[in-house]
Amino acid sequence: MKFLASFLVLSLISTISLVNSDTLPSNEVWALTSFKEAIYEDPNLVLSNWNMLESDLCNWFGVSCTLAGDHVIKLNISGSSLKGFLAKELGQITYLEELILHGNNLIGTIPKELCVLKSLEVLDLGMNQLTGPIPPEIGNLALLVNINLQSNGLTGRIPHEFGNLRYLKELRLDRNKFQGPVPASGSSNFASNTHGMYASNENVTGICRSPQLEVADFSYNFLVGSIPKCLEFLPRLNFQGNCLQSNDPKQRPSTQCGGASPAKSQPVVDHQFHQLGNHVRKHHGLSEPTWLLALEIVAGTMVGSVCLIAILAAFQRCNNKSSIIIPWKKSASQKYHTAVYIDPEILKDVRRYSRQELEEACEDFSNIIGSSPDSVVYKGTMKGGPEIAVISLCIKEEHWTGYLELYFQREVAELARLNHENTGKLLGYCRESNPFSRMLVFDYASNGTLHEHLHCYEEGCQFSWTRRMKIIIGIARGLKYLHTEVEPPFTISELNSSAVYLTEEFAPKVCPLVSSLQIIKLANYNFA
Repeated sequence: MKFLASFLVLSLISTISLVNSDTLPSNEVWALTSFKEAIYEDPNLVLSNWNMLESDLCNWFGVSCTLAGDHVIKLNISGSSLKGFLAKELGQITYLEELILHGNNLIGTIPKELCVLKSLEVLDLGMNQLTGPIPPEIGNLALLVNINLQSNGLTGRIPHEFGNLRYLKELRLDRNKFQGPVPASGSSNFASNTHGMYASNENVTGICRSPQLEVADFSYNFLVGSIPKCLEFLPRLNFQGNCLQSNDPKQRPSTQCGGASPAKSQPVVDHQFHQLGNHVRKHHGLSEPTWLLALEIVAGTMVGSVCLIAILAAFQRCNNKSSIIIPWKKSASQKYHTAVYIDPEILKDVRRYSRQELEEACEDFSNIIGSSPDSVVYKGTMKGGPEIAVISLCIKEEHWTGYLELYFQREVAELARLNHENTGKLLGYCRESNPFSRMLVFDYASNGTLHEHLHCYEEGCQFSWTRRMKIIIGIARGLKYLHTEVEPPFTISELNSSAVYLTEEFAPKVCPLVSSLQIIKLANYNFA
């Protein structure tokens, strides 16, 4: 009887587990699996139990569900060093109340698809590497109480739609690259200690319309203008490190604010109109003819308008340069249309090669000089050009996702900005669908790797101490360049003698490709 009772209890528990799994909507299951797919590095293995063999997805690390187990309401994975993209499919978790991914290494943009989460109260994406603008649709998240986007690389203007968030209490946007004014304005007679009353004023706009706002941090951006009256209750430290019109010495120097001192950033056109007014008044006092006075006013107005248009055009051009979207359209057989934020100047010296060009240069891909489970390395010679090393990634098209494409694009942009005599130089890339190809093209280093020379015991193979010191100093210079002279710094996940190539003169070149091969590891991680 005891055995029968135990069996019935176990059966009941199993049944409840299965019911919980079945009652979780399929769109929420898909959203969670898509989130994992978009993560390409999980050093702390926090997502190790995220697998479909687990009967209850509500037991996955960082996932919290309702008591009935029928909806996901919280996703909290902070400080876990996750590297990857913010999956747009998270917008399908309809009842999500808290999205906390603070302190990871997420890249890419904030998907506007997240702005349909009507139940969201906490959005914490702080201390990541996100880029691009804040979607203006964020104003649709009416229940938001806490927004933390600090310490990213976000650009563009702060959306005035924040004013639609009536319950917003905390807003942290510090340490980004936001430009333009703080989107908030209202009556100049407003008392700073009664900021909650601002919501009832018809003349207020932007953030001033958030009556519950208690904490806001805008420091260390590139904001211009002045501190809005409705935000004067905030500490001045929360506005430091910008380009605001302020006597605060903690604002950015003029060299970081487009050359104009923050304290003297009044529009030029205002000064011109002021001079025009004085000029008109002076001539009016001398009783000049009316037609001449009218002509002067019209001419001055036209000059002022031209100057204003020129200023606005220059400002718009400056804004666009920092966040130009370069779309990389995928083949018709692939699922997503993807894009990354890349400064076009970075890619000016990087060429896109066709597969046929590289095939001819590498003797029909027969000249193999290295291989691994992840890649094959070919040597080639371009017609009338340099010797090249072509790294072809070993991955099947059916395992290639939209997020892998984003990662590949980002790696090309990252490698393209490196230019030092002791680092590998990216010459170009190949990206084709038929046959499926993802290749990176580098300068060829004719003397192989440092590992090959250190482990060669044949006669005449050993390095002299002078040559060893030269190689060591060259490696140190390359690492110094990567870590301190490139902004942002470039890190290599694994540095060993196989990642150091030697030229004909035995000058070392630190190869940053080691990090690029994470693409393959990501594919294996998600689809093995």
